[in-house]
Amino acid sequence: MRLTLHSDYGLRVLLFLATRPGDTVSIGEVAAGYGISAHHLGKVAQRLGREGYVELLRGAKGGLRLARAPEGISIGEVVRRLEPDLDLVECFDPRRNTCPIVPACGLKGILAEARARFFETLDRHTLADAVGRPGALVRLLRPRRGLVPDRAQGIPAAGSKVRLRAS
Repeated sequence: MRLTLHSDYGLRVLLFLATRPGDTVSIGEVAAGYGISAHHLGKVAQRLGREGYVELLRGAKGGLRLARAPEGISIGEVVRRLEPDLDLVECFDPRRNTCPIVPACGLKGILAEARARFFETLDRHTLADAVGRPGALVRLLRPRRGLVPDRAQGIPAAGSKVRLRAS
């Protein structure tokens, strides 16, 4: 099982915001911290806003901030809301299922049990648990002092590193 990039980035945005309680941060700050696409993060942030996890503030001092306390945000809930398809195999969805062995196969039940255990684990943990050592995360999510993103390079592609140059 693998989470989509959308869910991965959603969890990353929430972690970033949880390390800065009450602060408003820009998408650019989050993107620079992780070295990922600000454009893609914007879409993720919009979704997190619709789901009630973040407040989206417009204007010159706009940005994002957590809408709920980290202790009140279940990791399992976030993943369920952000993942478009939690069907591990085709036979989980009767509308798409074309597998001819479903009536005699025990695999579906085994995989369903595994998925249930996966979510039981995620449901036991909150965003506050995932933050772990907030001070260490803040240091790791900050571009190095004296360096700024190279705007001439444009917005980085998803998963790429932000190119930095001395200021």
